[in-house]
Amino acid sequence: MNDPGSAYCGRFAPSPTGSLHFGSLVAALGSYLEARSRHGRWLVRMDDLDGPRCSPAAADAILRTLEACALHWDGEIVWQAGRTAAYAGAFERLKDAELLYPCSCTRRELADSAIAADGSARYPGTCRDGLPPGRAARAWRVRVGDAVVAFDDAVQGRVASVLADDAGDFILLRADGLFAYQLAVVVDDAEAHVTHIVRGADLLPSTPRQIFLQQCLGLPTPAYAHLPVAVNADGEKLSKQTLAVPVDAGRPGPALHAALVFLGQHPPPELAGAPPQDILAWAVANWHLARVPRGPLPAVPATVVG
Repeated sequence: MNDPGSAYCGRFAPSPTGSLHFGSLVAALGSYLEARSRHGRWLVRMDDLDGPRCSPAAADAILRTLEACALHWDGEIVWQAGRTAAYAGAFERLKDAELLYPCSCTRRELADSAIAADGSARYPGTCRDGLPPGRAARAWRVRVGDAVVAFDDAVQGRVASVLADDAGDFILLRADGLFAYQLAVVVDDAEAHVTHIVRGADLLPSTPRQIFLQQCLGLPTPAYAHLPVAVNADGEKLSKQTLAVPVDAGRPGPALHAALVFLGQHPPPELAGAPPQDILAWAVANWHLARVPRGPLPAVPATVVG
């Protein structure tokens, strides 16, 4: 783990596939408040590695909404799309350590595999001992072996994962030539000296994989806090796919207030009509991570999610 005495550094790392909605605001606000309440730095990174799904317009809209909410970041924005060389370097280190192997399997071939913790297909190890005759490599996977990863999450409590059961050997270089999210975020967080990661619990299944990669690469492990995920009336996570309504950058106060309520912080009702900077001043002074609920996932007011 990172030295608890080192300077606090948190981050918010959205994927620019759509505008900032209430669920993303919760993650941004929670990470911001934890950093500022501890007199730390708060960085913003655009996880735009998956070019076909991301858009400059969405990235611009996210940044404008953060600014409208007075969620001002430190330093320059980091864009994953420009950091391929850094990911390639980490990939080669793992390859040189004989922790990686090529895989020829297609999604269709893995469709009947057991389900991993994140809902994806758990890899059965088809290519672990070599490619089948006549098959070419499509992707590269990391060997998890008998690794068991355990950590204490500041919101969710003790988490333990047997990677072979919960994930299987997972992809680090995709069939389309892009480096996988799991590798990219590990490299980026280490280079930025991120000490604490506060994000949505939808990413909790990814954390053991990322800690495993940190260990393989000899990188420090940040402290983690996974916030409850905002859902709509049907119990679906708020997202572009579930038609989540963007935060109104022209009137962000009510959304900020609702996010504080969602995070268990009990802001005064009259604060909803205050300027964003006043809402944040109250929130930083009164922030308590211990008040954040684990779940079940609280409902989100219809006036916020549409």
